[in-house]
Amino acid sequence: MSGLARDAAAFKTALHRQDYTSWHSQPPGLQPQQPPAPAGDDSKKKKRPKSSTSILLDSSAFGPADTGTGTNVNTQLVYLVNHLKQNGNPMRLQDLAILTNTPVDVDKVLLEKFKAHDRVIHDPKTDLYSYRHDFNVRNKAALLTEIQRQTRKGGGLSVRTLKESWKEAPQAIEELEKEGEVYVTRTLKDGQMRMVFWNEVKPTEEQGGMPVEKEFHDLWHGLEVPNDVDLLKALASEGLQATASAAPNVKPGAARKKGKKSAPRQRQVRITNTHLKGTIDLSRDYVAPGAAPK
Repeated sequence: MSGLARDAAAFKTALHRQDYTSWHSQPPGLQPQQPPAPAGDDSKKKKRPKSSTSILLDSSAFGPADTGTGTNVNTQLVYLVNHLKQNGNPMRLQDLAILTNTPVDVDKVLLEKFKAHDRVIHDPKTDLYSYRHDFNVRNKAALLTEIQRQTRKGGGLSVRTLKESWKEAPQAIEELEKEGEVYVTRTLKDGQMRMVFWNEVKPTEEQGGMPVEKEFHDLWHGLEVPNDVDLLKALASEGLQATASAAPNVKPGAARKKGKKSAPRQRQVRITNTHLKGTIDLSRDYVAPGAAPK
């Protein structure tokens, strides 16, 4: 047998003894096909329901539940004061604790801070708590009195602040405006009321303050201001002239020509060695022999 034949026989023997099960290129074996289930048997199609206990998480592992008002005393105090402000009416402490979900009725520290707040009013007779607004206004007459008091001081009142003290304040201000009792400033964008002032001059025929008739109102706004050229011509035709604008007050020597530099000023030399006066000219710079000039 030749050498080539022996090599071929040895390769075939090694090939038969090789294990292909661990090779990635080995195709997977064919799975035996299961017979289809009968049409009427649906037991194998139904999946086993997952247990609900396997997906529920223990909420205690994530800390206490969020009550919306937090656990800090100062945060709970803010919720209490804001709720008292929005409610607008006196409230019991127990009702505040329930509505704000805060322990103000059992927590002594929180209760002391709540009572000591500068915006909280406690009535010991009724044991009710209310919010202290900037203005104690509850009707139209009291509103006008407060507006008069503030206007005499030299200022007006913010409509937003009055609304916080009394919810019906905007409607009352509009009625007072129609009656001529107050002046109201509004925003340019949407015309919302901004500030209110007391009208000291009542709209009467004797004292004035009556609205201008629409005819004169239209005539006033229909006037057009001429341009500069036409205005000068109109003045000249009447024998008038425009006033000259005042010339700017410019100090002498302030205006200088561009591109030219001013000459350096002569520096005055202060002579201190008065005993050498007459022998040496101290205003000159002397150079020592052999020294290079500066």
